[in-house]
Amino acid sequence: MCGRFALKTNPKKLAQTIKAVMEPNLEALEPRYNIAPSSTVPVIRYQQNQRVMEALKWGLVPSWAKDPSIGFKLANARADSVAEKLSFRTAFKNQRCLVPVDGFYEWNQTTKPKQPHYFFMKNGEPFFLAGLWEFWSEKYGKGGSLTTFTLITTEANAVLSPIHDRMPVILDPENFETWLDPNNHDVEGLKKLLKPYDASRMSTHPVSTFVSNARNEGPQCLEAIKLSTPDSQTRLL
Repeated sequence: MCGRFALKTNPKKLAQTIKAVMEPNLEALEPRYNIAPSSTVPVIRYQQNQRVMEALKWGLVPSWAKDPSIGFKLANARADSVAEKLSFRTAFKNQRCLVPVDGFYEWNQTTKPKQPHYFFMKNGEPFFLAGLWEFWSEKYGKGGSLTTFTLITTEANAVLSPIHDRMPVILDPENFETWLDPNNHDVEGLKKLLKPYDASRMSTHPVSTFVSNARNEGPQCLEAIKLSTPDSQTRLL
């Protein structure tokens, strides 16, 4: 799964990079280094035939859900079942989005304590993860509403596989329009985009267990550390 990521790039730069209209409330967005499910973060989707970058809550709440707490269980969607699973299939056909990140974290499950690693692009640039969004409105009670998203995961590439068996789907710019277009209902074609990313373009290094607590924030979350065992050192492919 993908349960934590960082976003420190200026929101205006992100909007310019992806050619999206930015919601004004994102202008004052501060860098985040330890984003966890239930956080509200910038997401790019189509609104009125244009790309819009707006704040959505992480953890998908399907429109038919009776209880919005289901979002805690739906922070990720598996690429191999996303087109068929009830929780995701409608959004996969019509409501796809992109989530900008500077990097993400995964934990080595074989160490005690579990050792976190930070994954990022070699060129240091932000990149975009494939996601789905949903709108939920409470039919009874106080009438609240939520717009939420989930991240799609696939098999790990060679950078991820020593640490974790899955990774978020990363999309290149040439596939942004295909993915975002709400009029594109080519399920089989869309599924072909849900593949492991080119490992030669990625890097990783171990980071402090400081990041393991979702309440901790700051640049120290993604700073590289040295581990005591040679096979755990930073890998650059």
